[in-house]
Amino acid sequence: MRIIAELPHPDFKISILNMNQKFIVKIEQGSLEQSYKIPEMDLTDGVNSVFELLDDEFLKKVGARFTEMRADYKDAYFRYNY
Repeated sequence: MRIIAELPHPDFKISILNMNQKFIVKIEQGSLEQSYKIPEMDLTDGVNSVFELLDDEFLKKVGARFTEMRADYKDAYFRYNY
């Protein structure tokens, strides 16, 4: 697995990796991570198609999902400690 690109973003660290004929989009925020595996054969323009997939609407939903993930973890943590 190798990193082939990193995209700048004010809220996330976005890395695009390549492994076994798949692009892996890894999006990190603090200790949380989301990853998406996209077969190369599903894309017409290689890594440039991945850049197109990561549009504003998609990244807004990623941000909302991070908020949900953080709340889920916080709830589980408090159940564990109390």
